[in-house]
Amino acid sequence: MQALSKAKAGENYTIKWMFGLPDVLEFLRGRHVEEGTTIQVVRNSGEFVIIGVEGHRYVLGNGIADRIQV
Repeated sequence: MQALSKAKAGENYTIKWMFGLPDVLEFLRGRHVEEGTTIQVVRNSGEFVIIGVEGHRYVLGNGIADRIQV
């Protein structure tokens, strides 16, 4: 298991667990970014991560990506 912020671009990962502020978690879960979901890391710049989930792409800052374990 590793932080999403350390994940390799082009790979698929399953989210194992997430923690953070309740509002942030609710926002992510409303977009199907939750435990058990398979995501694709599109790009990892070192400052942010772009993920693909169910045909949509989202940009997560490393502060959030550090709190998501894959």
